[in-house]
Amino acid sequence: MLATIAGDLCLLLGLAVVLLPLVATELSRPRDGIWGGIVLLLGLVLVTSSDRLRGAPMLAVICSALLISRLGTEVAQARWQRLSQEEQQRLRSKERWATSVQQLGTSVTALLGNLQAAFGSLKPLAPAANREEGSSRSGKRWVRPEDSDQQGVPENTVSNALEQPKESNPPKSASEDG
Repeated sequence: MLATIAGDLCLLLGLAVVLLPLVATELSRPRDGIWGGIVLLLGLVLVTSSDRLRGAPMLAVICSALLISRLGTEVAQARWQRLSQEEQQRLRSKERWATSVQQLGTSVTALLGNLQAAFGSLKPLAPAANREEGSSRSGKRWVRPEDSDQQGVPENTVSNALEQPKESNPPKSASEDG
């Protein structure tokens, strides 16, 4: 139970750290995405392995969660103190957060549209309604020789050529070459 709750909190915190560069660029750093992914992975492991964490392993998870939260708090405070007064005021305003959330929504919508287009391009196209009867779905058709091409060649000549094997000369041995 405690591992599941800790895992859920890690998932929320990891998602917040991953989205930090999109929402509050002033507070983000270049490697925040990597650390957010690691916290997301920790949360996923805690949620899926909660039945195995009993006793000493659960105590280790609680201690590590306390250490991570303490370190995260110190990093957040240090980043906040490095901001100028003007940037701190801007981050406290509701308009700035509304704009950030709107931009995040636009980004997510564009991402979903691109994913839908990518998956849509993987599906084969349905057969077109304007294709002739007898044509295959790919548009390729069997090509048969026209009767006009075979008028000059008698039919029995073609069949005789197919039935009679060519005369072959036996290969010469090395002694016959001279």
